[in-house]
Amino acid sequence: MTGFPINENTKLIVQGITGHQGQFHTKQMLAFGTKVVGGVTPGKAGEKVEGVPVFNSCFDAVRETGANASVIYVPAKFTKDAVLEAVDAGIKDIVIITEHVPFHDAMDFVWYARMKGARVLGPNCPGMCNPITKTKIGILPNKIFSPGNVGIASRSGTLTYEIVNALTERGVGQSGVLGLGGDPVNGTNFIDALKIFNADPKTEAIILVGEIGGSAEEEAAAYVKAHVKKPVFAYIAGRAAPEGKRMGHAGAIVSRGMGTAASKMAAFKDAGAEVANFPTDIADAVVKRLRK
Repeated sequence: MTGFPINENTKLIVQGITGHQGQFHTKQMLAFGTKVVGGVTPGKAGEKVEGVPVFNSCFDAVRETGANASVIYVPAKFTKDAVLEAVDAGIKDIVIITEHVPFHDAMDFVWYARMKGARVLGPNCPGMCNPITKTKIGILPNKIFSPGNVGIASRSGTLTYEIVNALTERGVGQSGVLGLGGDPVNGTNFIDALKIFNADPKTEAIILVGEIGGSAEEEAAAYVKAHVKKPVFAYIAGRAAPEGKRMGHAGAIVSRGMGTAASKMAAFKDAGAEVANFPTDIADAVVKRLRK
């Protein structure tokens, strides 16, 4: 598979569209250019949000609209059921914005989605964006993006925004942005993102934004060393964190000497990636490399 997961052919439904967050971000996604074709709230069929029809179930929405993607804004205790329903309805790209999703619920629906051939982004993530085709799913700010040739995958939503904005201000656009989320169990990881960007002909450089805790960055560095020929840039948040400290995200826990900022930075350097000391340094390094 080549190309970014979402594009001009993406037809999106919003699960939880009649809630406050669902309504607000439906408006923002439409304004960006996303084809939002329907929403799902049980018992609210026949209503409209920003002109988008509401259905009682994903099955009804898919049957009536031909939707192939979904974004989930439902409360944590209902998220598992929402994901399973989307998968069973035939949705192939599912973005989960909801935070505080129970650990075992995430284990269940991530495994089920993979078994059924569906891609899950999240939970507890800001979503993804294809600036080239003006397609955005999630809560990422509309104004920071510009079309270009740099792919970004990040565990941190806020740092994603900061780096994308810094790139745009320097005249460097993005080919795709993936907000992976910071939970210990997520549907799309760094290696999945690297495979997407490595195969995408529009992506010429890749940025990975990691943080302390877990081994995802070390595993990604090993994949970069073995398979990625495009230039890779990395930033690791949490360098000043006390040993064993949790840094906001449930997945950002350092234990038994694993998952430290130093070990992650060393792994990326060994893989030939350029590692930045500050988030804003990433944009400068990318500009310098691409102008060469």
